[in-house]
Order: sequence, then C-alpha cells, then structure tokens
Amino acid sequence: MNVCWYCGTEIVLAQKIMRDMYCPKCKQSLKACRNCSFHDPAAHNKCREPAAEWVRDKELANFCEFFDFASRVDRPRAAPQEDTKKRFDSLFKK
Repeated sequence: MNVCWYCGTEIVLAQKIMRDMYCPKCKQSLKACRNCSFHDPAAHNKCREPAAEWVRDKELANFCEFFDFASRVDRPRAAPQEDTKKRFDSLFKK
C-alpha cells in the first residue's frame, strides 16, 4: 500500500509520481524523500541509494532520478497544525 508520509492517506498510483503531484488530503508533495523507498534516517544523507544527490529538505518535492514510491504503512508524522490547535483550545473551554 502506498501512503502519504505526512497524513497516512492511501495513494493510488495510476502513473509515475511527478514532482508536481500532491496528496489530495494534506497537499504535501508526493515526490519527497520521505515517500521514497530509499529514505532511511540512519543512512548517509538519509538515503540508501549511494548514487543519489543530496537533498536538503526531505519533505519537499525534488528532482531525484532514483525516487521509488515506498510501499508501506506508516503512522502519520503528526496531527496537522489546525487539529493540534483545536485540541489545545478545547482544553480551556468552559
């Protein structure tokens, strides 16, 4: 299963992931290192592909030629900011 690295929404692939493609739910880039099967926080440059060029921001769209959409089920990174604010505000309602 292919899922968005940010919100966990299932992504159905009808074509190759392009740089200008975004998650329909959270609008985060799909062609980001965080969605790649080579992404590994413990590896050099956080990438297991030795020939890949260094990408500064792993959460933004990039031009990597080795990008391979990861097939996995990850927990979402965190609740989107508006949800966090709503939960915080609800603590102080009377």
